[in-house]
Amino acid sequence: MRVIVTLACTESGDRNYTTTKNKRNHPERLEMKKYSPRLKKYTIHRETR
Repeated sequence: MRVIVTLACTESGDRNYTTTKNKRNHPERLEMKKYSPRLKKYTIHRETR
């Protein structure tokens, strides 16, 4: 049930990170605060499809 998802920055749109999630326990989109190298600061990254 674990799938690989890509995280994209909400400010720059860059796809910087990949992670896994369990679709059965968390069907909604994943959202994390991660470092954006282009902006050189921490921003919110959301799961892309």
